[in-house]
Amino acid sequence: MEMVPSEENQFVPKEIHNAAEEPRVLCIIQDITSAKTINERLTLNLPASTTLSKLYEDVAQKAGYVNGTFDLVWGKTLNMAPLEHNSEMSLSDSGFEPGGKKNFLQVSDKDGEQPQVASDESGTAESSGLEDSSQERFIGPLQRDGSAGGSGDYSSPSYSYSSILSKSDTGYVGLVNQAMTCYLNSLLQTLFMTPEFRNALYNWEFEESEEDPVTSIPHQLQRLFVLLQTSKKRAIETTDVTRSFGWDSSEAWQQHDVQELCRVMFDALEQKWKQTEQADLINQLYQGKLKDYVRCLECGYESWRIDTYLDIPLVIRPFGASQAYGSVEEALQAFIQPETLDGPNQYFCERCKKKCDARKGLRFLHFPYLLTLQLKRFDFDYTTMHRIKLNDRMAFPEELDMSPFIDVEDEKSPQTESCTDSGAENEGSCHSDQMSNDFSTDDCVDEGICLDSTSSTEKALKPKSLLTFELFSVMVHSGSAAGGHYYAYIKSFSDGQWYSFNDQHVSKITQDDIRKTYGGSSGSRGYYSSAFASSTNAYMLIYRLKDPSRNAKFLAVEDFPEHIKSLVQKEKESEEHEKRLREIERNTCKIKLFCVHPVKMMMESKLEVHKDKTLREATEMAYKLMELEGVVSPDCCRLVKYDEFHEYLERSYEGEEDTPMGLLLGGVKSSYMFDLLLETRRPDQVFQPYKPGEVMVKVHVVDLKTETIGLPVSVRAYLNQSISEFKQLLAQATGLSAETMRVVLERCYNDLRLLYIPHKTLKAEGFFRSNKVFVESSELTDHQVAFTESLLWKLLDRHGNTIRLFVLLPEQSPGTLANRTLCQKAGEDSDGPFEGSKGIRKSVDAILEASTEKLKNLSLQQQGSSASDSQKSSDTSDFEHIESPTQEAESTSSLCMAADSRELENRITESSEENQFVCEERSDSEVNNDRSTSSVDSDILSSSHSSDTLCNADSGPIQLANGLDSHSITSSRRSKANEGKKETWDTAEEDSGTDSEYDDNGKSQAEAQYLYFRAEPYSQDDASCDTQKCLVVHVDKRITLAAFKQNLEPYVGVPSSQFKVFRVYANNQEFESVRLNETLSSFSDDNKITIRLGRALKKGEYRVKVFQLLVNEPEPCKFLVDTVFAKGMTVRQSKEEVLPQLKEQCKLDLSIDRVRLRKKTWKNPGTVFLDYHVYEEDINISSNWEVFLEVLDDSEKMKSMSQLAILTRRWSPATMKLGPFQEVILESSTVEELKEKLSEMSGIPLENLEFAKGRGTFPCDISVLEIHQDLDWNPKVTTLNVWPLYICDDGAVVFYRDSREEPLELSEDERNELMKKESSRLLKTGHRVSYSPRKEKALKIYLDGGPVRDPGQD
Repeated sequence: MEMVPSEENQFVPKEIHNAAEEPRVLCIIQDITSAKTINERLTLNLPASTTLSKLYEDVAQKAGYVNGTFDLVWGKTLNMAPLEHNSEMSLSDSGFEPGGKKNFLQVSDKDGEQPQVASDESGTAESSGLEDSSQERFIGPLQRDGSAGGSGDYSSPSYSYSSILSKSDTGYVGLVNQAMTCYLNSLLQTLFMTPEFRNALYNWEFEESEEDPVTSIPHQLQRLFVLLQTSKKRAIETTDVTRSFGWDSSEAWQQHDVQELCRVMFDALEQKWKQTEQADLINQLYQGKLKDYVRCLECGYESWRIDTYLDIPLVIRPFGASQAYGSVEEALQAFIQPETLDGPNQYFCERCKKKCDARKGLRFLHFPYLLTLQLKRFDFDYTTMHRIKLNDRMAFPEELDMSPFIDVEDEKSPQTESCTDSGAENEGSCHSDQMSNDFSTDDCVDEGICLDSTSSTEKALKPKSLLTFELFSVMVHSGSAAGGHYYAYIKSFSDGQWYSFNDQHVSKITQDDIRKTYGGSSGSRGYYSSAFASSTNAYMLIYRLKDPSRNAKFLAVEDFPEHIKSLVQKEKESEEHEKRLREIERNTCKIKLFCVHPVKMMMESKLEVHKDKTLREATEMAYKLMELEGVVSPDCCRLVKYDEFHEYLERSYEGEEDTPMGLLLGGVKSSYMFDLLLETRRPDQVFQPYKPGEVMVKVHVVDLKTETIGLPVSVRAYLNQSISEFKQLLAQATGLSAETMRVVLERCYNDLRLLYIPHKTLKAEGFFRSNKVFVESSELTDHQVAFTESLLWKLLDRHGNTIRLFVLLPEQSPGTLANRTLCQKAGEDSDGPFEGSKGIRKSVDAILEASTEKLKNLSLQQQGSSASDSQKSSDTSDFEHIESPTQEAESTSSLCMAADSRELENRITESSEENQFVCEERSDSEVNNDRSTSSVDSDILSSSHSSDTLCNADSGPIQLANGLDSHSITSSRRSKANEGKKETWDTAEEDSGTDSEYDDNGKSQAEAQYLYFRAEPYSQDDASCDTQKCLVVHVDKRITLAAFKQNLEPYVGVPSSQFKVFRVYANNQEFESVRLNETLSSFSDDNKITIRLGRALKKGEYRVKVFQLLVNEPEPCKFLVDTVFAKGMTVRQSKEEVLPQLKEQCKLDLSIDRVRLRKKTWKNPGTVFLDYHVYEEDINISSNWEVFLEVLDDSEKMKSMSQLAILTRRWSPATMKLGPFQEVILESSTVEELKEKLSEMSGIPLENLEFAKGRGTFPCDISVLEIHQDLDWNPKVTTLNVWPLYICDDGAVVFYRDSREEPLELSEDERNELMKKESSRLLKTGHRVSYSPRKEKALKIYLDGGPVRDPGQD
């Protein structure tokens, strides 16, 4: 019969498939019963003849719900009755559309209760024993290949949604993976499925009086095994076991080797079982013996010792070999294959008294009852210097005959004279060169516990016929050497069936699944086969000796010892108690609760109430939860439905005080789409009913005469109300006249809409749940003008765009006050406002105080940028009585400023620059800003400033003070960038968005253009205001920075060109705002601004930070000064400008011919700038530019741009030291010239000189332990500007060495000491230490309950 794929990719007979060819109905089903499932979709493609009852069954099976505990409703229709559960009506007759059309359904709660999750045991999800957060929803089929939890796949094809939530149909219980504890789960399940180990553990009795049960490892294992055998849960936690190991939660995120865990756990159990019947259990079950011998080939003398082992490590692929062993038998044969010691490796024979050829090897003397084989799949690749996993194929038999590998000779032959039994000292260790898992206790690492007991007397050797072992556990690793996943295939000795124990999943498997864990690929076993093989393969094999006299069966429950029976009863009661608590939890509604507390203002909490509690009882609980006792009477409180996001009261519950909360809230859900508010009232008030469908409106009353906007008043309205009805409602609430009322709706931020059509509904006008309106009712003529030209619109527009800023003015020290003089005349009397420091202080304070009163109602309208507009009289403004603060300042000082403006500007410039660096005490934030701003910081600065323009890109054009909108500035600058021209945003360069404060005629561009600005003094407790003035400024954020600075002039005391504006960010970081044409749109309420004295940029000027380059210092980059370079200036002229500043501020007296300027890129020195180079012509200069200043030992040798300056450093392998940097000037870019220069400088013969380019950022630091082999020495190139050198610019770092020098031989201690020094040095310079990889955390089990921590350790 031909098979064809069905709808679910499962093969069905073709005849059946064809018989079902009828119209099909596609159902898309959304589960809206909880927030966790609301985004999930179920898809069913059913025949049109399917009945509704069958549809319910299919949905229940697919979603994992109990049929009859949920409803199906149409997803696209509101308030429609659910589909009938038991109806035999077909889908086509029930309104479903066939033919590929989508039919949308929703799974909803039935009778206010969430659907019941299907379970094999009790019909509830609780039997799974997992928290809700760990119960994953699997919608649709899982994997469909043949493996069951193996071959890299962690889930079985037999899993359905219901089986994942309930106990496996195999009858076995899984273990929950805490995070990365799959290796632990695999070992625990193997030990549980070992009858001899489980029975022995049950026979051990815990004495609570002698030990804490929490830290007792055997007791916690006993509890775990009891739960694995008797629990009805799908999976149980292992946290109690790991807690007994002394592990904290961080251990759950550390993956370890399962074989290492096995050894450490066995050692810990032996320690815990001392002085008990189980003291020798591990040795009896898992310990074997072998002989490590050396036999002289000349006289036959043999020296040997007996070692014990707990597992046998088998090599997958011999070192240096290209082919792996094909089977376990081959690997075992190689394990005992002796090696010949000859040549330099000859053995010194005690009998011959000389070095002789000898044979060295291992012989098995005794095999344990439980034989553990470790397949050494993890190796180290010396080519790549990385750990690797060997995925080669290694077959293993289900029955393993070990008789070929046993030693038939007597343990002591006549030839033997040297014999040691090292079993007591080296338990579990083979001490073989082939065995890497050494149990030696020479080091003090707490990786297991050293044993003191001696091994038991060796049992007599068994006949070969009794050395047959049967496989019962395969521990599988899927992944790489860096990490992966462990799980176990285990055979049950009860029924002989193999099972996959994959964390919480347990399923049956076949022999094919086991064979897939051999590893390898279908091809030949070549050298590269491992790289293309499956990464899922067997890692540990456990065999049991086939001996009917010793093979045990599992203890049945009725045969349990009494202490285990009591433990079973105790765990059963605990499980029942947990189930009852989960049942209560399942029926508890948890919802956010808010309350406007009369004393504590808005409070938030979570109300947890049983679904059967009434509204009255829930209100009492909320009353106590919000601590209203003694503040408000319980009769003055009620619970209402609330939407916190929109601050919207959805509805109240009048007359429903006795209704259960489950019905009111729509069932018990993990999360709700709404909240509850505990509303309070005064005794003389009455609660207002809130009906569904109402909307909340916050009403602000506007008074045009006083130009004020009142606090909001809450009003509830209906969406189907007309505007005229809404005005009547507002008239009742505000007392205004409805006839003359104007209502303005703010639909979104600063989107004002006048509601003037009487019959239009609120819904049509755009009302939503929560709304904000402004109302005004007056007899002014403002009603007659267009709304956008009215005073109401301007007032609301100003209100929506006004922000509050805190401005910190410069310090009022005598030195700085002298520089704030606006005008100073000789012979002016002492009462004049500008006489001396005292007069200046008085004048600034006087301006501040006198302006405060007038500025309270200041509101300036933005005017046009044309000359005619600027000459308009003030009576044309809607704000007739408002004066500009700068106009007021000009009225007192314009004459004297005009009289000697050039002299004043020169004096202010000179004195302000002097005091900026000498007299003025700079704040910490300013110093940090100046001294720490690098090129990366400059990028941050640029982005923070550009946000002022970019923020307006989505909100439409905003008119700026120069008549351009923000789009024109942005686009013009982008077009300049696209044309390949350099952006000059932070300069005063003239472009479409010039940043200059002055036009070509020298007139301030911001003089006649104002938006709302009001400033008043502000005092705060901050100590920074003791010597500085603080202002609180209310300003329209559409104002430009230039206009903002003009408005601040009266308070700063100097023209806007003589002070700078710094925006203060988090952690008191400050960045200067320099783009004068950009607005304050990126600022928000309560932002802080600092004003500092200093000349602002003029046209063609750039602010530059100068750093000193110190190539041989630990910190090669040191900040010096801030300065200004101008377009057209030569490099020599800029040096002439900088050197006086360095002498004055940094005490550096330098000669102009002994310094050079060079390009700075992060910390890398670049192109050397020659004296005749011109900025903007020969040297590209940008905003917030940074440059290196380098002090030369001699006059400048760089004379031409064709030359190349390279920094070189000698490496001396014989002393393990690096020499200082030395500069080499090349006339050409050839390797030959570089080597000649280096040879001439160092004295190294040309043929013995080797060089390599440094890596990373300057100074290209590298460890002296790595430099000799890690760099690419002597590249085979002839020019420097090709790969792998790519030396095309000045500043490259080149290391060189003498090839005749051999590296210094270091002892291990010397190497470790040098490694520590290098690590410390490189960490200080911020360079990576590649030879110090992350240390893996050692696997430890603590017998005292936990690790001992150093109290002084962080």
